[in-house]
Amino acid sequence: MASEPTATAAPRGINAKMVKVWMTWGSKFLPFADVASPELPLSKLLRLSLIQVSVGMSLVLLVGTLNRVMIVELGVPATLVGVMLALPLLAAPFRALIGHKSDTHKSALGWRRVPYIYLGTMIQFGGLAIMPFALLVLAGAQEAYDERVWLGQPAAALAFLLVGIGIHTTQTVGLALATDLTKEEQQPNVVGLMYVMLLVGSIIASLFFGWALKDFSQGRLIQVIQGSAVITILLNFTALWKQETRVPHYLRTEPAQADPTFRESWDLFVGKEKTVLRLLAVGLGTLAFSMSDIVLEPYGGEVLKLGVGTTTLLTAIMAFGSLLGFAYASYILSLGSDPFRMAGLGALIGLPAYGLIIMAAGSDTPELFTLGVLLAGIGTGLFGHGTLTATMRLAPQSQVGIAMGAWGAVQATSQGVGATIGGVVRDLARGLDLGLGVAPQASGYVLIFGLELALMAATLAAMWPLMNRDEGRSA
Repeated sequence: MASEPTATAAPRGINAKMVKVWMTWGSKFLPFADVASPELPLSKLLRLSLIQVSVGMSLVLLVGTLNRVMIVELGVPATLVGVMLALPLLAAPFRALIGHKSDTHKSALGWRRVPYIYLGTMIQFGGLAIMPFALLVLAGAQEAYDERVWLGQPAAALAFLLVGIGIHTTQTVGLALATDLTKEEQQPNVVGLMYVMLLVGSIIASLFFGWALKDFSQGRLIQVIQGSAVITILLNFTALWKQETRVPHYLRTEPAQADPTFRESWDLFVGKEKTVLRLLAVGLGTLAFSMSDIVLEPYGGEVLKLGVGTTTLLTAIMAFGSLLGFAYASYILSLGSDPFRMAGLGALIGLPAYGLIIMAAGSDTPELFTLGVLLAGIGTGLFGHGTLTATMRLAPQSQVGIAMGAWGAVQATSQGVGATIGGVVRDLARGLDLGLGVAPQASGYVLIFGLELALMAATLAAMWPLMNRDEGRSA
C-alpha cells in the first residue's frame, strides 16, 4: 500500500513559488496582512470586522436608500426626512459612557465587551424591525392628513433613534474589543482593516439595495429593511463567536475594588496631557471634511453641468481615495510613524483638495473637480486613521472603551453638524456676490469650500503641538 503524504511535507513546485511570493510581497503590498499573528489569526480578525460591515450596511440604508425612498416614493416632506435622519446623532454623545460601561462591566459569564455588543445589536434589530411599518403609516398619514400622523411620526422617530443607538453601541465597543485583542504595533493595521470593511459593507449594501428596490413596492420595502435586521444579527453574532476571553469575576485573583464612576473615569481621561486638544483636533478635522458631504453632487450638477451618472461616481471616487489613504496610513504607521503626523498630513492634503474644487467653479475643466474629490478622500482616510490610531495607542488599558467612545462621539457629532452647516450655508448664500468671479449659483458652494479650507488650517494649528511625540500606552 502506498504511503500517504505527511501533513508536514513542504510545498513543492508551483505551490512553493506561490507561497514564497505571498510571504515576500503580500505584507508589502497588502499592509493589512501584517496584522495576523499566532495569537490573532487573520480569519479571527476578519470575523470581528463583520461588525463594521453591519454598521456600513445600516448607514447606507438610513442616509442613502431611505433618504430617497421617503422623499420620492413615499412622499414624506424633506424637512421631516432631515429630522428623522438626524435622530441617530442624538446617541453619539453617549458613546463615551457606553465605552466606560464596557470597560468596567462584570458578569458571571466573564465578558466585558460582548454583552454590550449583543445589546447594541438587539437594539439595532428592534429599530429595523419596526421601521418599515412606521414609515408606511407615516406616508399614509401624509397623504390623507389624518390622525395616523400622530402614530407614524413617533414610531418612525423611535425606529431611527433605536438604529442609531445600536450603531453607536456596537461600533464603539467593537473597536474597544479589537484594541483589547491586538498588540500596539498591530493597531494601525487593525484600524485600516476595520474601516476598509466599513467601506466594503457600504458599497455592497448600496449595490444590493439599489437592485432590490429597483421595482419599488411597499412589500419589497418591508422585505429589504427587515432582511437587513436579520443580516445584522447574523453578522454580529458570527463576528463575536469566541472572540473575547471569558474571565468570570469570581475567578479573578486580584483584590476586589470599587469601579470608578463615569465622572471619575472621564476626569481621569481628560486629565491626561493634551487629551482635550486631541479631541478638539478630531472635531475640527472631521467638521472640515464633512461640511461638503451633501453638496458635492449638487455642486457638480448645478455648477459644473455634469450628468447624473458622472456625479454618482463621486461617491466611488471619494471611497477609493479613502481606501488609498487607509492603506498608506496602515503601512506607514505599522513602521512606527507618529499618528498625529499622519493625521496632520491628511488635513494638509485637504487644503489643495478643496482649493481645486473651488477652482473648478471658475473653469471649464471638471478634471480639477474630480482630482479634488479624490484628494479629499485620501485626506479623509489619512486623518481618520491617524486620529483613531493615536487614540488606541494613548488610551490606558483600563480606559480603552471610554477613549474609543470619546473619539467616536466627537467624530459622529462633528459629521452631523458639518453636514447640517453645509446644507444651511448652501441655501442662505445662494446667489450672493462673493467677488470671486464665479456664477451666482456657485456662491453658496464656494463659501462652504472656503469654510472648509479655514477649518483645515485650524486643524493643522491644533495638531501642531501634538506632533513629534513619542508616547507609549499609559499603564
